[in-house]
Amino acid sequence: MSYDKKHVESFSAENGYKKFRGVFAESPQLESNEEKHHRKIFSSIESAVAASGLKDGGTISFHHAFREGDKVLMKVVKVLSDLGFKDLTIASSSLLNCHDGLIEYIKTGVITKIFTSGLRGELGEAISNGLMQTPVQIHSHGGRVHLIQSGELAIDVAFLGVASSDEFGNANGSHGQLSCGSLGYAKVDAQHARYVVVLTQELVDFPNYPASLSQDQVDAVVTVEEVGDPSLISVGAARLTKNPRDLLLARIAASVIEHSGYFKTGFSLQTGSGGAATATTIFLGEKMTQQNIKAGFALGGVTGSIVDLLKKGMIGAIADVQSFDIDAAQSLRDNPAHNEISANQYANASSKGAYVDRVDVVLLSALEVDIDFNVNVLTGSDGVLRGASGGHCDVAAAANLTVIVTPLLRSRIPCVVNSVNTVVTPGQTVDVVVTDHGIAVNPNKPLLEKRLRDARLPVMNISSLRDIAIARAGTPKPIEYLDKVVAIVRYRDGTVLDVVRQVKR
Repeated sequence: MSYDKKHVESFSAENGYKKFRGVFAESPQLESNEEKHHRKIFSSIESAVAASGLKDGGTISFHHAFREGDKVLMKVVKVLSDLGFKDLTIASSSLLNCHDGLIEYIKTGVITKIFTSGLRGELGEAISNGLMQTPVQIHSHGGRVHLIQSGELAIDVAFLGVASSDEFGNANGSHGQLSCGSLGYAKVDAQHARYVVVLTQELVDFPNYPASLSQDQVDAVVTVEEVGDPSLISVGAARLTKNPRDLLLARIAASVIEHSGYFKTGFSLQTGSGGAATATTIFLGEKMTQQNIKAGFALGGVTGSIVDLLKKGMIGAIADVQSFDIDAAQSLRDNPAHNEISANQYANASSKGAYVDRVDVVLLSALEVDIDFNVNVLTGSDGVLRGASGGHCDVAAAANLTVIVTPLLRSRIPCVVNSVNTVVTPGQTVDVVVTDHGIAVNPNKPLLEKRLRDARLPVMNISSLRDIAIARAGTPKPIEYLDKVVAIVRYRDGTVLDVVRQVKR
């Protein structure tokens, strides 16, 4: 049968199909090379926002790979405010001190809802004092992915700062003058957001490899003056320590791991970014060298101390969801055994396979721990939001051995208490608490306790640690709260684990 245009058109009309109207009728952006190649380049954030279709009440997202050096979030929010947007939800993977300026935009109604892993600084204090009408949703890193995939957290426009990008949106954080390392959190946003805007200071030739964010995920590319300051990545929680107490804690923690039964060739570890946790990595490396033990892989937010073990051949590979310093960022760029993973691959309990499920030993810090081994990493001794859930509860639940490191007292405030202010990591998932006055082992781990006692480590009942803390500092005055809930703590599976109420002033 020969081609019959009228027959095809009538068939299409009768059966609800669109009829063919020309090669480029449905894709005019492909008609010329100029338009085809440069169609994603926008001259400003304003023009990208206009193209995105963002409306009042929408949800915008950001990542925190640059940590305290982030320059994207506040820049974008100011633009949206100037454009007159209202009632927006911010869904940043975390918020830090550099985002204190959000207070102004919450007061003016530009921002009315927040999803985040952490809150600190003036912003955390203002929210703890009742700044927002709607409670902030606090999630873990894995829990954030779960909320996105379940549809509860639906991102309209993701604004993702990167170290380099080409004009088609192939982008990464490991190559370029402003390397921040892994874009593990941004990868999830790029996959699930309705519209994805990449912001970069460095536009490079196509194709830009490796592509942490791929061209088939990116809608718009905007060149800006400042994306971030990599020198501020290792400020705050991500730091090395010279504090004698932290070093003592680190040495004890390394000994706990050494005698735990998991310290053998092929074991896997995550050691976190706190001062004592980072030092533990160094002391653990010394024991690995002495005993000729090589780890299979290291996971998590990666520091230079982990990178050093990789360089020495003491670790086989690194799975990196966030690079916590310049050494880690450079290693990701240069070492094929240092691999970038997404937050979904890292810690999402509802994924088809998370790296945390393969971890033997994890070392984590805490603001306070209670006699049921529950851990608080979110609110301070005054009840104010000044921390982050991060991957804490994710990896604690999945690892074979979870070690919590905390001083017994911090500024004469007990860190081992009857009941924590806010439960972020349930005690059921915590195995050992290491303090500078002794070690407590969860009663559900009798074999572990025996191993540590046999090694002559200072094991005692956790209630005894609490008693020592109270004897030295006295019983803390109870925090006074109002009824208003200012934040909701979501567990990694999306359930509500705890709430944070407004502090009474």
